[in-house]
Amino acid sequence: MKDTPIPYEIVEQKIKESNLPKIGKASIREVKRLINEIEQASGKKFIRMEMGIPGLPAVAIGLEAQKKALDNGVAALYPDIEGIPELKREMSRFCKNFLDIDVKPASCIPTVGSMQAGFATFLTFQRLHKEKDTTLFIDPGFPVQKQQHRILGAKFETFDVYDFRGDKLKDKLESYLIKGNIHSIIYSNPNNPSWICFTEKELRIIGELAKKYDAIVIEDLAYFGMDFRKDISIPGQAPYQATVAKYTDKYVLFISSSKAFSYAGERLGVMVLSDTLFQGKYPDLKPYFGTDNLGHAIVYGSVYALSSGTSHSAQYAMAAILKACNEGIYNFVEGVVDYRDKAHVMKKMFTDNGFKIVYDKDEDQVLSDGFYFTISYPGMNGEELIEELLYYGISAISLAITGSQRLEGLRACVSLVSKSQFPELQERLIAFAKNHPLK
Repeated sequence: MKDTPIPYEIVEQKIKESNLPKIGKASIREVKRLINEIEQASGKKFIRMEMGIPGLPAVAIGLEAQKKALDNGVAALYPDIEGIPELKREMSRFCKNFLDIDVKPASCIPTVGSMQAGFATFLTFQRLHKEKDTTLFIDPGFPVQKQQHRILGAKFETFDVYDFRGDKLKDKLESYLIKGNIHSIIYSNPNNPSWICFTEKELRIIGELAKKYDAIVIEDLAYFGMDFRKDISIPGQAPYQATVAKYTDKYVLFISSSKAFSYAGERLGVMVLSDTLFQGKYPDLKPYFGTDNLGHAIVYGSVYALSSGTSHSAQYAMAAILKACNEGIYNFVEGVVDYRDKAHVMKKMFTDNGFKIVYDKDEDQVLSDGFYFTISYPGMNGEELIEELLYYGISAISLAITGSQRLEGLRACVSLVSKSQFPELQERLIAFAKNHPLK
């Protein structure tokens, strides 16, 4: 197999020099570093699908608002920890217009991306109840959120939802909640890495069981509106972004500026707590935060301790973008359909050359094309496949690091692949299939 698009000897040498025990167990950043080194040594550009990085220009409305804020001197001033009023107000409106839920501006807290929102939430929630010390991950999921738990010394449990879609989810989820140690349930929707989207039936199951067992649901909406099977872009008009908030009054939503608004570089997100949760009283918080009020503990305890708020000027950018969405001036879904279109073509290239889509359906409905898709190749496990693809100048990450039990699979991200690379991708996949004939 030494007749490969990237010189075999270079890839083999760089893998050895990486000192990674197994490429399939490497983190996203470790895979990225290895690809960088192979590219530099070979002089050949990879089809890069390992990083979930936005690949579109930032929304111009945000850029103009941020420039104006900087010209007005906000760079010299600390922002309030709870966020600027304009952003909180527009996020409250956005939740009503695109999720059809009511939350007060006070319950909308700007953070340093959804990453910090997660860290602040996990840090606070492990202190909520003395008798509840565990987060439940509905996997597959974003690996760094488990890393954050490990750093905190926080307990978590996990299961892969692949075999528990629809009605099967109820018994599986309840088998964890009935033990009484789960304080919160977390998942992403649309899902990173599988791109599955929970159906209304499944969201109802999650919400109703969370209420029954007094667990909080953490819904990571990093890819807001990017289930392209339905257009949620018209403010105040159905259909809306699917959310568990319809079925429980104790929830936290992470809404990021990075993907839907292509505003990743400023590290800005908003953590939205239900009003019930934000105003909630939890006596076990008091020894750690000096208050039993959850909203106060998160803002003036966790967020304050972590960063004292987030970028002042970027908050004006996101406020302006949200206002434009709320008033129907900017269609944020149309702004990211490029991901859908690229995924549609790329998935067909892979399947035409013998690959399989691992996570392929939401119950009986074919998945949307979008930011991610998952692939496997008959006769190979994920560790073998990710390493073999390096010789063909194609990168991805293993599903094994995401909590998935589909160990044959890889996650591919479309964002950094340009359409001009499609012919090269096709040639490399044809070469791969030729060198790995299916039996």
